[in-house]
Amino acid sequence: MPLHDPAHAFVPYPDVPVPHAPTGPLADLSFAAKDLFDVAGYPTGGGSPIVLAMSGIKSCTAPTVQKLLDAGARFTGKTVTDELAFSMNGNNAHFGAPINGAAKDRITGGSSSGSASAVSSSLCDFALGTDTGGSVRAPANHCGLYGLRPTHGRVSLEGALDLAPSFDTCGWFARDIGTFARVADVLLGADTPALPERVRLLGPDDVWGLAAPAATKALQGVIDRVQGLLGPAQGTTVAMESFDAMYWNFRYLQSREAWLTDGPLIERYAPPLGPGVAERFAWSRDVTDAQVVAARVFRTAFRAHLAALLGTDGVLLMPTMPDIAPLRSESEAGLEDYRNRAIRMLCIAGLSGFPQLSMPLASRDGAPLGISLLGPAGSDRSLIQLAERIAAG
Repeated sequence: MPLHDPAHAFVPYPDVPVPHAPTGPLADLSFAAKDLFDVAGYPTGGGSPIVLAMSGIKSCTAPTVQKLLDAGARFTGKTVTDELAFSMNGNNAHFGAPINGAAKDRITGGSSSGSASAVSSSLCDFALGTDTGGSVRAPANHCGLYGLRPTHGRVSLEGALDLAPSFDTCGWFARDIGTFARVADVLLGADTPALPERVRLLGPDDVWGLAAPAATKALQGVIDRVQGLLGPAQGTTVAMESFDAMYWNFRYLQSREAWLTDGPLIERYAPPLGPGVAERFAWSRDVTDAQVVAARVFRTAFRAHLAALLGTDGVLLMPTMPDIAPLRSESEAGLEDYRNRAIRMLCIAGLSGFPQLSMPLASRDGAPLGISLLGPAGSDRSLIQLAERIAAG
């Protein structure tokens, strides 16, 4: 970890040299990795003292981390994650709450809290995170960063701790689109097929209805700017059945997988779990087989529904989160309410497995506010190219 970590973004592991290529496309950049990724010479703690105690020092580096090292990027340390990556607040009961470099009185969001904190506090140029239910997109929104939830399976999570494997994705954060795109070239390669030069911009009225009115107002200038570049957005609706149906089917599947991943450890060792995390795992334990079976059917139907809506050229322009980051002083109940509102918006990409890019293009009350592009499966690099056009325009 850096000698000076005013943001409390890094896990305080002893420094271990991590070799990187002397030249390459990322040779002038530094990066950090969420403490779910194995890095040779370090343990992998997953935000949990019991996982850390069981980890041992890793002898191999996760392939995605190694790709970045081979491209010349310099590793600066492992960042704090919410406990077992099962939270969206950025407050770990055991390792603390990293500071939001863009709004110090507000939460970073989780579970990639330390990675977003490190980048927003300029302690590194970019950082790896993971996104299962929103753990890249929420911190990107809150901390004024570019952040991608890629197409499910596009970026390797080999050598990383699981939460809910059919939802887990590897994303990253950067402060500017140029840096973000350079990392994309290394981790994504080219889209096959790419979006066409002229995309069909879609404005999902039902998703915008989930945003706080003040947030929608703050984003209006960005909406106008994007439409000026890409053409007017056609109104559409995205949710299948209702957002409540989307929310519950997502939660049933994610929670069942989270319990399959971490339930055996929790039952064997009964580790003290932090607020919110404990309740979510207790709820996950009781999800029924019937709920899971029905949710799998729902997910398959929703994926087909969204694929048909987007075709090969459709891009949703939508809010990343319902609003700016809650204050650090917000109650646990208030944070849980915000989380549940956010999941209704975030589960669109989660249930479909399609890529979503959050762009830090607005603010209100002195805090950042993101807006997203969501495209068909495999359109990740094309979405970043659109973001480059928007940033330049």
